[in-house]
Amino acid sequence: MIRHILAIDDSAAMREILSATLTTAGYDVTVAADGDEGLEHALAMAFDLVLTDQHMPGKTGVDLIVELRANPAYEATPILLLTTESGEPFKAAARAAGATGWIEKPLDPDMLTELVQTLDAPD
Repeated sequence: MIRHILAIDDSAAMREILSATLTTAGYDVTVAADGDEGLEHALAMAFDLVLTDQHMPGKTGVDLIVELRANPAYEATPILLLTTESGEPFKAAARAAGATGWIEKPLDPDMLTELVQTLDAPD
């Protein structure tokens, strides 16, 4: 069951949109401004879902996913990339890193909520 979500994006406006959208939908949201801060949060507390931007200073979203997947606590946790990229090479790299999926920007808040609820649905 998804309750705690980690949302990582270097854009303050995007962090606010993610936080407001998911909090309104009933989730507890922790935000981080970059991959390094996101990794610190992820290692300090277990999250049920991670949303990460791809293009950030320092660690990219794909880099972060590789590090999270190496941690047993995040082997099966859904991780979604937020990105403006849609090409096959990017999608292949995201899959290889262990991404559950990706959401293309600009972000549709309703679609995000529906996707999280779908991930949260019992099998």
